[in-house]
Amino acid sequence: FEGFPSVAGPHAVAVNGKTYTAKNIVIATGGRAFKPDIPGVDLPGVITSDEALVLPELPKRILVVGGGYIAVEFAGFFHGYGSDATLMFRADLPLRGFDGSCRKFLAERLAAKGIKVRPGLNPAEIKLGGDGKTLFVQTKEGPILEADVVMFATGRKPNTLDLGLEEVGVEIKQNGAIAVDEYSRTNIPSIYAVGDVTSRLNLTPVALMEGMALAKTLSGTPTKPDHTGVPTAIFSQPPVATVGLSEEEAASEYEEVDVYESTFTPLKYTMMLPSPEREKAYMKLMVDVKTDKVIGVHMVGLDSAEIMQSVGVALKAGATKATFDSTVGIHPSTAEEFVTMRSKARTIGTGVSGANGAS
Repeated sequence: FEGFPSVAGPHAVAVNGKTYTAKNIVIATGGRAFKPDIPGVDLPGVITSDEALVLPELPKRILVVGGGYIAVEFAGFFHGYGSDATLMFRADLPLRGFDGSCRKFLAERLAAKGIKVRPGLNPAEIKLGGDGKTLFVQTKEGPILEADVVMFATGRKPNTLDLGLEEVGVEIKQNGAIAVDEYSRTNIPSIYAVGDVTSRLNLTPVALMEGMALAKTLSGTPTKPDHTGVPTAIFSQPPVATVGLSEEEAASEYEEVDVYESTFTPLKYTMMLPSPEREKAYMKLMVDVKTDKVIGVHMVGLDSAEIMQSVGVALKAGATKATFDSTVGIHPSTAEEFVTMRSKARTIGTGVSGANGAS
């Protein structure tokens, strides 16, 4: 059926004036982009990632506001196409919540490529210049940034507006997400929800996994979606990929963790003269000293997503550092670095004096 739906009861959905009934209802409406509530966000040229995909022409100057997945990816896209790209965010580094070393390394590489990185700034107002084209972004901190297009990538909101959920009693969290239990069931027994609309772990493959688990549950085999050990990647330039705990998380959750890390230029670039295209890579592996289990793996560099998918399988299977060490590397490759790390960089954890995570 094509149309705008509204939940009309525990077992009913209305579409285009017609009501359909079912034993169970599954809400999977995802999330939506939004602009912050500041003056000037409705000016021409102020967009979100939705409009960025259908721009009639390439902007000469674009300011991307935000520091998450979408922001760093789109800044890279536009820079690669030839736009003068600026990435502005409120924190000191992009990708809040990710491993600190990776965040720092990525910020350095983005700047080295020519993207203007402006941390510690919050937009307060946007004004249109006298030429009718230039946008001036006044920040709360004082600096004014100019651009032809301003793209907001400051997060997404669960798509729950006007679905009739509150009217039938479905519990909605303060952030607009649907509250569900460990089986993706809402407080209404016949209504379920999966994906970004629940704001659990907002990744497309996770939504698919939640949907598959729910299909098993509704088919008579109760199955909980497993949100542990989920590998993920940010397709920035260079890309970032990770699975398991960040160093900051490991330092606060484990008594003693050995950290192995490496920064190097992959062999494929050793014949090139120094240039932004001569990408360096950063790799980190963390090990719980008590069990020898690898609890976190991180990488910034080309092919990191491809490498991390396989590493995610290893961590899901409970791989130890001894497992990694006994695996023969593929030479010459970047991935072999993960199985040849022998010298630890530092030890962190709650039982280690002065250890507080990545520097």
